Amino acid sequence: MNDNTICLLNDSFPPQIDGVANTVVNYANYICKSGKDAVVITPDHPQAADEQFIFPVVRYRSVNFAKRKEYMVGLPFSPKIAKETTDRKISLLHAHCPIISTFVARELRQTINAPIVLTYHTKFDVDIENVTKNKVLQAACERALVANINACDEVWAVSRGAGENLRSLGYEGDWIVMPNGVDLPRQRVNEETMQQVTAKWDLPSNIPVYLFVGRLMWYKGIKIILDALAMLHTQKQDFRMVFVGDGHDRQEIIRYARAAGIGDQCIFVGSVNERDALRAWYCRADLFLFPSTFDTNGLVVREAAANALPSVLIDGSAASEGIIDGRNGFLISEDAQSLHQLLRRLYQEPSIVRSVGKTASDEIYFSWDNAVQAALNRYEIVIDRYRSGRTIRQHSPSESLMKMNGELMEALGKLSSFKGMWD
Repeated sequence: MNDNTICLLNDSFPPQIDGVANTVVNYANYICKSGKDAVVITPDHPQAADEQFIFPVVRYRSVNFAKRKEYMVGLPFSPKIAKETTDRKISLLHAHCPIISTFVARELRQTINAPIVLTYHTKFDVDIENVTKNKVLQAACERALVANINACDEVWAVSRGAGENLRSLGYEGDWIVMPNGVDLPRQRVNEETMQQVTAKWDLPSNIPVYLFVGRLMWYKGIKIILDALAMLHTQKQDFRMVFVGDGHDRQEIIRYARAAGIGDQCIFVGSVNERDALRAWYCRADLFLFPSTFDTNGLVVREAAANALPSVLIDGSAASEGIIDGRNGFLISEDAQSLHQLLRRLYQEPSIVRSVGKTASDEIYFSWDNAVQAALNRYEIVIDRYRSGRTIRQHSPSESLMKMNGELMEALGKLSSFKGMWD
């Protein structure tokens, strides 16, 4: 591949923080470090501070969605994007969201004649249902999602589970697994840093500390965690449960913990954006609890492994891919009783927990350096195939694309929450 630019597109980007936004930042950073050029295209945000990045960020008009949820929605087909990208020697468009960002990529492909790779990160149909209960908008988004996926030149899934979700949506094309990496080094923070980050919280040294990192949404399996811990509480087994993150269901989760009698044993830290501070929490914990069947990759599981912290996962979930029970992690059934029984057993066997954590660090850690190098190698194949005319895809005519986008925007316009806009 020559030194042309890779264009990364996603609907979320700092200051909006989630797993995919973090992925795009890392892709862009490591592409630049490899000697290539990267540019990010993303919706506008009133608190954007893009000067902090080593790569350019091109933003386009967006709808203020923050009052309803923690995300904004971009309005594609912006002349600004076409103007700012035409002069860049873009050799490939890499979309990380299958709706708005892929609309933008498809429009740009007509202008700059470059292939589109789509990475499918999450069960987007579930996200759509959680973002809005409006059935018209849900239907429009799901139709747009499947059409966009079909129109890409190559589709990547972050795990086999993500690929299976694609099939459930009606996608019948090919896809390959291209996992994300971890931007944490494979080593523990020093004791001083760990104490500084965790000192203000009630964390006795002689009781187990359990950790969850991610959005505080019920569909992440958090009820399983709380119910299992409530069982421990009734058996007089002490613990501390630390939740790092924020989300729409935070207050409900706090109320549920209090009603279960474990409010004093649950610590809600909030979002932790500073990476060494997050590493400190992984190092302070004894077990990482992640009973989610929603997540398709479980990047946090590999972050925990970077710090030799073993994870507890649902057997058969996408997040558990690569996990061997009792070797590099622990697997349970999707119920609170199964988690409770495991925690009771491991409470008596701390040496097993430490051994499994060490093996997790050795076997399931995957750096962003390795992940992006694999992506760069694959980019070469996609670009060569596209330029030789060997790409097989379902390109919808521009008129159909505009009609689909119009339908989506019309549905958005019917929602009262989409009244405030910024340019």
